[in-house]
Amino acid sequence: MQQAAPPVPAPSVVSSPQSVADVLVAKGLITQEQINQVTLEQAGTSKTIPQIILEKQLVSEEDLTRAKSELNNIPFIDIAQTGASPESLSLIQESVARRYHLMPFTHDKAAGTISLAMSDPLDMTAIDFARQKTGLEIIPFYAVPSELERSLTERYAQSLSSEVSQALEESTQVRKAKTQESDLSQLQGQTLRQAPVTKIIDTVLSFAMKAGSSDIHIEPQEARTRVRYRIDGILQEKLILPKSVHDAVVSRVKILSNLKIDEKRIPQDGRFNFVANSEEVDLRVSTLPTVHGEKIVMRLLKKNSTVPTMEELGLRGIALQHLKDAIKVPRGIILVTGPTGSGKTTTLYSILHQVNKPSVNIVTLEDPVEYQMIGVNQVQTNPQAGLTFASGMRSFLRQDPNIIMVGEIRDNETADLAIQASLTGHLVFSTLHTNSAAGALPRLLDMKAEPFLLASSMTLTMGQRITRKINTEFREEYKPEPAVLEDIKTVLGGYFDLWCKQNKKDPNNITLFRPKADRPPTEPEYKGRVGIFEVMPISEEIRKLILERRPGGELERQAMSEGMMQMKQDGYIKVLNGETTIEEVLRVAEI
Repeated sequence: MQQAAPPVPAPSVVSSPQSVADVLVAKGLITQEQINQVTLEQAGTSKTIPQIILEKQLVSEEDLTRAKSELNNIPFIDIAQTGASPESLSLIQESVARRYHLMPFTHDKAAGTISLAMSDPLDMTAIDFARQKTGLEIIPFYAVPSELERSLTERYAQSLSSEVSQALEESTQVRKAKTQESDLSQLQGQTLRQAPVTKIIDTVLSFAMKAGSSDIHIEPQEARTRVRYRIDGILQEKLILPKSVHDAVVSRVKILSNLKIDEKRIPQDGRFNFVANSEEVDLRVSTLPTVHGEKIVMRLLKKNSTVPTMEELGLRGIALQHLKDAIKVPRGIILVTGPTGSGKTTTLYSILHQVNKPSVNIVTLEDPVEYQMIGVNQVQTNPQAGLTFASGMRSFLRQDPNIIMVGEIRDNETADLAIQASLTGHLVFSTLHTNSAAGALPRLLDMKAEPFLLASSMTLTMGQRITRKINTEFREEYKPEPAVLEDIKTVLGGYFDLWCKQNKKDPNNITLFRPKADRPPTEPEYKGRVGIFEVMPISEEIRKLILERRPGGELERQAMSEGMMQMKQDGYIKVLNGETTIEEVLRVAEI
């Protein structure tokens, strides 16, 4: 007798979200209780639930926009980090873009489409108008409304639509000349001297100076060329150029930098000056052949910039006092550690500015010379001519110096020469690539430095990172989540109670600062940077540990028992003071 088949369970029904509130609750960004309260409040007003959620700051504007994107199955784009092509911007006027709260950023000629970042992609009136205006199919994206407003101001201000169009025409002429085997070199020379490509480069450089950028990246990709700027330590994509103008742009930069235009197989280095609005910058140019063409990186070095003081860098309290005491010692080694881009060289310049006197002979060996200091003998390395950090150090010792600054200790020979210089009565400053102040000492031991020489020559090591500062004119106070406050208390330990006492704050009622969401379109979230530091004087106990070749962790624990504040702790103090945010400190100091 055949057995009856077991009953098949009914399929479970997964309810799809019906509103933005449902998405936010599902993501755990807001509670059902809060939604119920908002719904009650909304009943007596003409406001929508999302508007009330934003007003009460229950979630961020970005989280709300992402929730709308998910609900309506329309993609989200971070427009602040996405470049816009001049071609797409030329298809919709700025006045139209502002009226309908949209911004074109990509135009695909082959597919006949244009991508629009919109505050409301469900606005069919705006989409129909854009379709009629451009004659193209519209691909809408959700964008954070406040970021969209800021991007509109920024992107249209540096619009290069006419210049790019002319450059495209001229590059077409060059391609035709190639096929016709005419005098290509002469035609390319004419093209490069004409206004469009020059205007593109001028606009890129002027924007970089205005935005306070430290580096410009011009990067060829498969179907486009993107321009990115490093602003306050973060790379941001701001401009998209057609791939067909890439060679002309690269050639223009090469001409300015006195590089070989026809050499595209190997990297090249050069430099040139640029002046805009009576401000002059020195640009260090580096080219790199990639699979899609030559990439260019330009480092901006301001000629008239002043050296910041140690206090302006962010050194405070006992850390600042330890450093000031160390630079008064006429001999020894002071090392600044941290990864590339953490501001080590700027800190060394600040220290040199402090010790620079007519009675002192200071010589520096740098790669490159970033600040020009009056009264300091600055030398730039030239490896091709045999002038390296090690060979330069040997020559320096015959120049009767009091203070020697070496840009970086990279090898055993430089480390050994620095130690010998300090033992013969010189004060030596340098940098080292390690994650912490304590990590510098084991690194030097790895470079074959003798423990007994290292213990007697080292005066102080310091580690540092750079965080972005909140735009102080447009910041707001808020009460952090209990978990965040608990983390601050745990990391700071006794320093938290001390800070509360000094600032007369209630430990259970702490407020932090963050950038305002409703700041003007031209104002960024962060403006300027501040360092976070850990300063480790070499005490007698630490010298004993060096002699015993103890690991960095043990050296750090000893330094902390002697009162050293770690970088993360220094960062959290700056968070409590309203200088930066928790997110910034964790971004750079979570090591």
